[in-house]
Amino acid sequence: MHEMLRDIDAVIFDMDGSLVDSMWMWRAIDIAYLGKFGISLPENLQSEIEGMSFGETAVYFKEHFPIPDSLEEIKADWNRMAWDKYMYEVPLKQGIPEFLAGCSANGIKLGIATSNSRELVENVAKVHRLREYFTSIMTGCDVARGKPFPDIYLAVAEQLGAAPGRCLVFEDIVAGIQAGKNAGMRVCAVEDSYSAQDREKKKRLADYYIEEYTGLFSY
Repeated sequence: MHEMLRDIDAVIFDMDGSLVDSMWMWRAIDIAYLGKFGISLPENLQSEIEGMSFGETAVYFKEHFPIPDSLEEIKADWNRMAWDKYMYEVPLKQGIPEFLAGCSANGIKLGIATSNSRELVENVAKVHRLREYFTSIMTGCDVARGKPFPDIYLAVAEQLGAAPGRCLVFEDIVAGIQAGKNAGMRVCAVEDSYSAQDREKKKRLADYYIEEYTGLFSY
């Protein structure tokens, strides 16, 4: 067992980029969605909305772009656009099935803390047969503040019955790593091509860094 898992009662995953390889698709969806209204994708959009919940992102779009649709219509469109990609184009991160089985076999509780929508995270868990592993799944819309605030990680830990100091977080973006650290948890940064430009900062902020999950339970 890897040293990062010693004295750990619970492992909590971010979803996009940490559990599934999906960060690339959100940029594609933003381009297609804004394109419907004749709006081109601003270069700084991804950094502006990083860490925001699904609902907070919809509010940002409504306030910053001339979109006539309601917040509910915006979110419904995103759910529809994302679902097809999650079904057919988004794989699990390398080594995840074996890692989840290892956690389960060693009595480590598992949770998901995602900025994504409830509908999408539940569908992803179903498609990849992950639901049996996770005792707690919470979204950014379930708490008052999005990442980098610690709210969502503390809420999942409470639901799992685990002390924050005995939780290990897997995160792929800077705001998420900060959220885990702000919650008083140990954090392992996950390699993801989407955040390649932040690689050194991620390594600096996190306690550990992995490129994939394969072998974390090797003895």
